Amino acid sequence: MNHSFDTYRLYSNEKNFTYSVRVRVRMKDEIDIDILRHAANVAIKRYPYFAVKVVLGEDGGYDFVPNKNDVVVMETKSKLPLLGSIETNKHLLYIDCSGRDIYFNISHSMCGGKGLMPWVMTNVYQYVVEKYSVNPDAPSIRKPDSELLPGEDTEPSVSMLLNDEPIYKYKNKKPTIMAFDYLNGLYNPFVRNPNYYTFTFEQSDIMTFAKENDASVASFFILCVAKSLDKILPKKCKVIGGEIAHNPAADIGIPNTHCDFLTHAHIDYDRDYFKYDMEKLGTLTRSQIILQIDPTVVSNELRQRFEFLEALDNIQGIKNKRDYYAKKDPALSKEAQHGTYIVNYTGRLDWGEVANYVESYVIIVEGHLLLEITSMADKIFVSFMQLIKTSKYVNALGKVMDELGIPYKIEGPFEKNIVKHELPVI
Repeated sequence: MNHSFDTYRLYSNEKNFTYSVRVRVRMKDEIDIDILRHAANVAIKRYPYFAVKVVLGEDGGYDFVPNKNDVVVMETKSKLPLLGSIETNKHLLYIDCSGRDIYFNISHSMCGGKGLMPWVMTNVYQYVVEKYSVNPDAPSIRKPDSELLPGEDTEPSVSMLLNDEPIYKYKNKKPTIMAFDYLNGLYNPFVRNPNYYTFTFEQSDIMTFAKENDASVASFFILCVAKSLDKILPKKCKVIGGEIAHNPAADIGIPNTHCDFLTHAHIDYDRDYFKYDMEKLGTLTRSQIILQIDPTVVSNELRQRFEFLEALDNIQGIKNKRDYYAKKDPALSKEAQHGTYIVNYTGRLDWGEVANYVESYVIIVEGHLLLEITSMADKIFVSFMQLIKTSKYVNALGKVMDELGIPYKIEGPFEKNIVKHELPVI
């Protein structure tokens, strides 16, 4: 590819959908914005691939150049600045805060959950060091003065992919798509209301139940959301489809890369399946995930994506490139596979003693019936994203947890407040 891999998602049309990520870290004490501002500008030195601004290259495409301006840290307000704007010093990231909450905003083009969380954790670590005059034991957090990990700034390419025939091909059972919700959430200004709820669980409750029912944390939540939708979707919806993102970086030899390139596993549940016990459903769910994240399957899916980006390089001019991206993006094609809902899990992150100063953290993105699962110390956190204002979906999920005997705390709804981009046009 002729341009940085991190630039390509910038061509996405943000008229109705926002391609950025917002992480809320809730501390145990009120935020000192001056200390946070200093900590943020110490932390960014550890991440040169994020300290960039967007320019237009010779072919009219987006390129990155180093950005030595300060990272902006501001009070949270109802209308936040656009990524890449003068208000953010042209950075594709910035931080806002209010009360005990720190919000990290970053372009989804540069990273996903796996790539952005080390930056978030470095910021919080440095903030704790400066605010409390301590040196918390947190060996897994990347310190501001530490070297990049091997391959951390390496970008994926077609040459890294396997050429083997895929061992499995997902056969779509035509799961229910929440078309009416999406139409209202994207295009109806009287109904659109991007919001999220949060669930907090004891990790031991989830892990114990998952182990007893042939499940993992991810497959447990995929299954529970399916069971919750079974309670409220009409019977004419014959199949409920779960979808989970898979980060294949390790499969292609760059496990430490910050880049965001994902494949997806799909689990289709016929409504009759919900007569099965949880262990059988757990086995069904996990087996489908295992088959679809096999390296041969992953490489086949990624090749289509990477070849599309290489073809984009041959298009000249920013307008032509954006038009081509909108028309040819495999994720938006008629052949693209979509589920009823999406569950993503970034895995358990080790915050060390920094966790003593943090109450919770959640990832906030655009989407509907989209769950982002995070974990720290003895807690699991779930952010439940919606495009319309309704409580029926989270209430149904809560009822499933009640039936399974799993305690939880639910909070919300909260406004997403995720921000779009301002990009050069000529």
